[in-house]
Amino acid sequence: MEEDEELKRIRERKLRRLKRQSAGREAEGNDQEPVKPSLDEPVELTDDTFLETVAKHPNVVVDCWAPWCGPCRLVSPIIEELARDYAGKILFGKLNVDENQTVATQYRIMSIPTLLVFKNSKLVDQIVGAMPKKMLEERIRRTLG
Repeated sequence: MEEDEELKRIRERKLRRLKRQSAGREAEGNDQEPVKPSLDEPVELTDDTFLETVAKHPNVVVDCWAPWCGPCRLVSPIIEELARDYAGKILFGKLNVDENQTVATQYRIMSIPTLLVFKNSKLVDQIVGAMPKKMLEERIRRTLG
């Protein structure tokens, strides 16, 4: 059976992150100290980590998605590219709405993909639906100015 491409990418990304974290702890000689996640790739968010993450960073874009959503799979590689392109300027996160219904309900997410755009912890834009990278990037840049 052929494995879903989105799941493969997620698995590979998590494996890379775990390897980096493990290497960082070994270099520090401390298995207890967590290593900060790389900000050049989307951060996996949950109901528990959402508010803290949005509060810690001045510019945050959260991709609200689900594994079964075709348009979400189209937007996912764009979000990964934007995370690399804007590393250090904008934090990109991914929130699986099937697994994190508290945040999805709080922000009235009715359609996915939905991107929540935050500036200084305040929701400043909500982008619904898939669109090409150029259009999406332009809208985010205009909103976060």
